[in-house]
Parts: sequence; C-alpha cells; structure tokens
Amino acid sequence: MSDLPRKAVTRTAKLAALPLGFAGRATWGLGKRIGGRSAELVAREVQQRTAEQLFKTLGELKGGAMKLGQALSVFESALPEEIAGPYRAALTKLQEAAPPLPAGTVHAVLAERIGEDWREYFLEFEDKPSAAASIGQVHRGVWHDGREVAVKVQYPGAGEALLSDLAQLSRFARLLGPLVPGMDIKPLIKEMRDRVSEELDYELEAQSQREHAEEFADDPDVVIPGVVHQSDQVLVTEWMDGIPLADVIADGTPEQRDRAGQLLARFLFSGPARTGLLHADPHPGNFRLLPPVDAPGDADAPNAADGPEASTGPDGSGGTEGSSRTEEPEEGGAVGAAGDWRLGVLDFGTVDRLPGGLPGTIGESLRMTLEGDAAGVYGRLRDEGFVKESIDLEPDEVLDYLLPIIEPAQVEEFTFSRGWLRDQAARIADPRSPAHQLGRQLNLPPSYLLIHRVTLSTIGVLCQLGAAVRLRDELEAWLPGFVAEDEESEEAKETGAGSESEEPEPVPGDDA
Repeated sequence: MSDLPRKAVTRTAKLAALPLGFAGRATWGLGKRIGGRSAELVAREVQQRTAEQLFKTLGELKGGAMKLGQALSVFESALPEEIAGPYRAALTKLQEAAPPLPAGTVHAVLAERIGEDWREYFLEFEDKPSAAASIGQVHRGVWHDGREVAVKVQYPGAGEALLSDLAQLSRFARLLGPLVPGMDIKPLIKEMRDRVSEELDYELEAQSQREHAEEFADDPDVVIPGVVHQSDQVLVTEWMDGIPLADVIADGTPEQRDRAGQLLARFLFSGPARTGLLHADPHPGNFRLLPPVDAPGDADAPNAADGPEASTGPDGSGGTEGSSRTEEPEEGGAVGAAGDWRLGVLDFGTVDRLPGGLPGTIGESLRMTLEGDAAGVYGRLRDEGFVKESIDLEPDEVLDYLLPIIEPAQVEEFTFSRGWLRDQAARIADPRSPAHQLGRQLNLPPSYLLIHRVTLSTIGVLCQLGAAVRLRDELEAWLPGFVAEDEESEEAKETGAGSESEEPEPVPGDDA
C-alpha cells in the first residue's frame, strides 16, 4: 500500500459491503437457531463476527471510517454485558495502530513539505512509525537541537478519504445504531464532516497546541507537549513517554485509575476556562499517565509527545509498574500535590472554540437540578433551545429525567462503572420507558453538539477506567454557573475579611 486507500470506488465498495455482511450474519444466525442452538449463544457469535468485520474494515480504511470507530469505541461501556465481551477486543483495536504507510511514502511527504534537505533537521529519524491513526501516523526522531520529537505525517489523500467515508457511512448510520444503545449515530457523523477541514489543518492544530502548552506550562497535574515545527501535512512536537490510558484501563492499579480519572475530569472542565478551547477528541489513545516528578529515575524523563494523534506509545514507554500517588490531590481541583501522577494530553486537531469557557447555562442547569428547582431548570432549558417553543413538557418530569444522569455530581466522590453507564443507556434507549419518551422531545442546539459529544465520551472513558472521581470539586472550581453568584460573593467577602485581619505576631528570632 503506497498511501491511504483513497479511490472512491474502492472505499465505497468496502463500506457498502458492511450492511450486506450484517444481513448475512442475521440469516446465518436464524439458521443456527432452527438447527437447535440456543438463541443466546447464536446472538453472541453473531455479535462477535459483526464486530470483527466492522472494526477490521474501519481500521483498514483509516480516514473517516477509523475516526468513527474511535469515536464509537469510548461508548463500549454502554453496551449490555452479554454483548460487550465480544465487542471489547474489536473496539480496543481501534485505539491501537492501524496498518502503516511504507517509509518511501513518508520520505516523499517530508521532502515535499519540509524540503529535499529534510534529514538535516533531524539527528535521528525512525522509519518505522511508533503509532498510526485515522489521518496520520507518528515517527520518533531527534531534532537537530537534541530534543526527542514526534513527527506526525498526514496520509496522502486523507481529506478526500475522510469526506468520502463519512458521506458513505451516513447512508447506513441507522444500521450502526445498535452499537451504542440510545445514541443517534447520524448527527455524530455530520458533526465529524463539519470538522474535517479543521482536523486536516496542521497549522490550526499547532496553534491550539501552543496555546494549551503555554497555559499549562507550570501545571503540576497536566502536561502538554510543545510544538517544535509545523508545515503543511507535517507536525513536529516534543516527545512524551508515559503509560497509554488504554493500558491503564486494561491493567492499571486502583491508584492509577482514580488519578487518571480525576485529571481527565479536571482537564475537561479546566481547559475551556483557562484557554477558551475544548479538547474535542477524548478517546484513550490521546492521553498518557506520567510518573510523578519525584519518582526514581524520572528526572531525565523527556517532556514530549508520541504524536498528537497517536494511539499507543512505543514499547516500554511508561512507567514504573506498581507506582502510586503518594498524597491525595487537593480538593479545589486546581492544584495537585507533589508526587502525584500527571496526565499527558495529545492531539489538538479537533477543538471547540469557547472564548468565554463552557456556557454558563450548563453549570446553572446542573446546580438547579441538584437543588430540585424543576421550574428553574426547565426555564433555562427552554431559553437555550433544549426545549423547542412548540413543545410543552412537565418540569417535574424533566427533573426526573436529568437526576439519574447527573448522579456523579450529587455526591462527594463517585465511582464510574460500566454497569452505571449501561443502566443509563438502557433507561434512555428503552422505548417503553418515560425517559425515552421525554428524551425524544428534547432538542440539542448546534452550539452544544461538540460539548455534548466530548462530555459523553469523557464519561465513557471514566467508566472504562472504573475511576473514583471527586467530580463536584472540578465543577465548583471550573464550571461557570455551578456555584451560585451569592455563594461566590460570600466566599469573596470571607477571603477579604481574612486579609484585613490583624497581622500575626512575629516569630521569635525572625529579623524580618
């Protein structure tokens, strides 16, 4: 394969074969049941074969097909347990490396985009990619100044393939619906199409990553790799070793899971407040768990990234098996304790621009729901367009619909789990349930589409981690409107009163 499979006829044929395969397996399953095998065993085997074909095809095609697969993979936790088993392995493969481009193609792109003398920029360049994903693959190298770097190279024809895939996938989005109960796949695909031009623009990605790296430069909890060089279809960033979040999900200690979950929630809500940007691709491949700064041997650890779109790190990256945080994180959500594991964040190709941070309506509605203010939250939802003018709902029924969903914000610490997410998905997906009937009448305004998807995806990852998270701490620290204005004013007064108190007596022996 010289580059990404991009001929429309080839790609369309592969994708069009998927629904035919689904139908064929359903017929095969019926035959097996007639032959005497139990419906449960047959259904499980059909699901497994379907998952294998679907995600094998999406992974091979890369482009928009693989992008959709990655987006769906974070919702694996919502699948019923009897189905989740066969799907889990196939879904996880989409967070790992796709078939790589050959070295010759990579060299040609580098020569075209950086210059025929591109090798002079590097002291070392590894031809074998360390990771490959939907629109690009990542190579490890050493920049001419000695820094270890990740070189992200965009697949030739990636833009054409993305649009072709997403157009084709949207035609049978209905058939993909059962993969994630309660979720409409078609709006997800449409939103991906709307974001294609941004994700292909490495200059825009470099700008977003620089803004994050600058803001989080001295943060004790979150590490963002710096941008080293950028040109059309090539992005060079600092390299970052660490434990891929997919490995933490599979084999992490309870301490690592909880710490990763806490920092993931913190980054979700603090990023927009601090940068005006929302990182909008929160699948596990884009995060690393980094050893504590004071861990043995960590002093010389490179502060870099294995590629903004990489989904797995190099073999042996990451860390200290059995290590754990040495102190509990501070409650405010803004500052962590020395010795804690840190979160490394990659891939800023898709961001939502929120100059004022997350909309205050989200925080206000959450607060009103927790307070049991049915009329208040219903009014806010109507004002913002979540309930259309032509629709009349009972405020108390809306409150009953929302309360189970926001359970993690009701308690001091909440343990996310696959079981909890499955219960929520089943409640909303069951056509017989009041929640399903009410949910069908709610509207999602376009300006909230990406925020909604990112939030759901992050919750999906937290459930995969099984992390115990103090979510309320992060909401109080970062989400506009979650703390009532009068409470904020009272806190400010108390802080001010404390600053005007009498000076402490000098410490004996202190010449100051």
